[in-house]
Amino acid sequence: MDSPVSGTSDKDGILSLRSRLYLSLGGILLLMSAGTGIMAWYTRTLENLVNEDIPRSIAAFQSAEALETAMINQKGFVTYYMQDRDPEWLRRLGEYRRIFREKLEDAKSRARTPAQKDLIREIDKNYQRYILMKDGVIDHYVSGRFQEGQEQHPEIRMLFFRIIQLCEDFKTLQAHALSDLQENVRKETRQVRNLTLFILLITSALVFVLGMEISRQILRPLRKLAQATGAMNFQKGNEVNAVSRGVQGLIRDAGEASRRLERSRENLEQAERMVMVARLAAGMAHSIRNPLTSVKMRLFSLSRSLKLDEDQREDFDVISSEINHIDTIVQHFLEFSRPPKLKIQSICPSDVVDQALTLLKHRLASYDVTVTLNRKEELPQIAGDPEQLKEVLVNLIENSCQAMEGRPGHMEISEGLENQEKPMARIRIHDSGPGIPADLLPRIFDPFVTTKEDGTGLGLSIANRIIENHGGSIEVRSVPGNGTTFDILLPCTDRKKGEA
Repeated sequence: MDSPVSGTSDKDGILSLRSRLYLSLGGILLLMSAGTGIMAWYTRTLENLVNEDIPRSIAAFQSAEALETAMINQKGFVTYYMQDRDPEWLRRLGEYRRIFREKLEDAKSRARTPAQKDLIREIDKNYQRYILMKDGVIDHYVSGRFQEGQEQHPEIRMLFFRIIQLCEDFKTLQAHALSDLQENVRKETRQVRNLTLFILLITSALVFVLGMEISRQILRPLRKLAQATGAMNFQKGNEVNAVSRGVQGLIRDAGEASRRLERSRENLEQAERMVMVARLAAGMAHSIRNPLTSVKMRLFSLSRSLKLDEDQREDFDVISSEINHIDTIVQHFLEFSRPPKLKIQSICPSDVVDQALTLLKHRLASYDVTVTLNRKEELPQIAGDPEQLKEVLVNLIENSCQAMEGRPGHMEISEGLENQEKPMARIRIHDSGPGIPADLLPRIFDPFVTTKEDGTGLGLSIANRIIENHGGSIEVRSVPGNGTTFDILLPCTDRKKGEA
């Protein structure tokens, strides 16, 4: 008697059932293989944009910005020298000239297009002429010929602003290069999106055809056979198991393709953020850093000319310290687009905690926050950058203070050891604030995610990257209404504090 399920012939069509199934599976596998290969190529392209092109363009833009800043910093020193005849002004002018030369050489190495190279050569030529004329004025002033020196000032001033304009043009070219790179990222994004939709539609159609074929040609006859025999047992030519194995393989391929698509999406988001950070850094450099440089120069001049009593000197030092702190924050923001350069040394994390609390003593008092430090003994030595780690602690403590603002708060800092694969130093910071919303908690370390209306969303992202670069991790737990706890884990070295 003929079997209801035949793998060698099919009266309903030219091709047999087995052939149609194999053709459908082969089409799906071919489509998935092609899609995986294309997605791998796009992923590689996006990785190049993120890891090579974008950092290189950002570095070139920052080099152009630094070149302009180095030129601006040279302004005013000859005038200061003419006023008080202090040779320290000429020494500082020489130092800024050296810095400008270094920035100019760096800009030369990063110039890619003929237009960029032509601008660098023009800047170099005008700067050499500017130095010769400026040195002539200095010679006049040193010799006491002030009138002759002042007569050359108008021409030197025009040459100075000519160089500034050339630097600005060079920076504009770099900005255009960043814009072109952003357009490339958008283009790649559209292509990935369209390709994903195409693969999804074709795969869905093939899967639908395969499902209909299996249902019509296999499942229905097998049900009839099961009803007739009371069993469904095929030791040879078991087509159901063969199809099952094929589908399982397709599911694995689909999962891999989905993971590749997810990685591509994350790379695209990171690329967009990096470009945005570069533009934001340029605006901050214009709006903050240049005025800060002028303020620092004026403060330095005032510190040498004013006679201050002890209280006034203390206020003056506080102002200078806060200006330097603002400058450091701006520098960290600019460095977000590239990994921080750690200065690794053997340090005790307990010392870093003490330094951070000392630095924030007045800030904690202004927020009406009390701190309890739980320390049975000092933590063992770790290999780390004390300044970067202190910045992490300052960021976490200030975030907690801001969360508890408007009411008396309490913060508990605990130190201890955890034995995982290797000993880890643990610093735990717990506050009595309102906690972090549950929907933001999984993304709290992502760039530009913040709970503050005026926050940049970069602080925790930078802190997390610093700790990861130290081989450690940051863990966060928070229950709305019951405060937030941050655990910083850092790998210990074999040495203890005080050992050579």
